Amino acid sequence: MRIHLTSVFVDDQAKALSFYTEILGFVKKHDVPLGEKDRWLTVVSPDEPGGTELLLEPAGHPAVEPYRSTLITDGIPLAQFAVDDVTAEYERLSGLGVRFTQEPLEMGPVTTAVFDDTCGNLIQIASAPR
Repeated sequence: MRIHLTSVFVDDQAKALSFYTEILGFVKKHDVPLGEKDRWLTVVSPDEPGGTELLLEPAGHPAVEPYRSTLITDGIPLAQFAVDDVTAEYERLSGLGVRFTQEPLEMGPVTTAVFDDTCGNLIQIASAPR
């Protein structure tokens, strides 16, 4: 068994695609129309094009808003992405205008930081020593 797909709920799929590809550096894998405005829209790491896909899922279900707003209020990230160097990625993303809610923080052997993905979610990045 392996993880093939996971998702983040997004307010606007076009805006999310732009942020996740142009700012974070993921690449679009699937873009299939679903009805009039929604799409089956996934991105992957350019380093692992056959790896786990991230679905940029429309946030239209009524349960999504209270779930996400509670996570944001409590400062809890919806997802976590691995990076080689959190501090370097923090500096790169900050330079692109990304708003961080937690600057790089060493927590034992792991360093983390948390940013706002502009689409309704907090996302954590993490790196462990090599």
